[in-house]
Amino acid sequence: MKLILRGHHLLCLKGFQGYGYDDDFVENMKDINFKRKLPETKITLASSPDDICKACPHLKNYLCENNTQNERIVEMDNEVLKNLDTTKEYDSKELFEKIDAIFNTKESVSKICFNCLWHEKCLFYQNLSNNR
Repeated sequence: MKLILRGHHLLCLKGFQGYGYDDDFVENMKDINFKRKLPETKITLASSPDDICKACPHLKNYLCENNTQNERIVEMDNEVLKNLDTTKEYDSKELFEKIDAIFNTKESVSKICFNCLWHEKCLFYQNLSNNR
């Protein structure tokens, strides 16, 4: 099993609990969240629309809604991806363990999660400590 995931979605998947833009998006997110937990899953990293985005109602012409929003999303991706080797295909378990080690405080995700529409409902964000 192979997945393509953009940087910030690595964090979103950790906190996902069934909320989304519409039913198609939620079902796709559930499917990808299940697949990423399978031991045979490999992940390729991206800073562009990925396997989650393809079900998003805001994806238009390979952009997230508009240029301004798309730029913000790419910035979020890059904040995550700067900590990872984007040329490598990752074992999913290994990648998410690495994510846990890097992003373990609210401060460590402040540039990524703070303005997110979902951060108040996100289990990943809510479970982070405020330790520095």
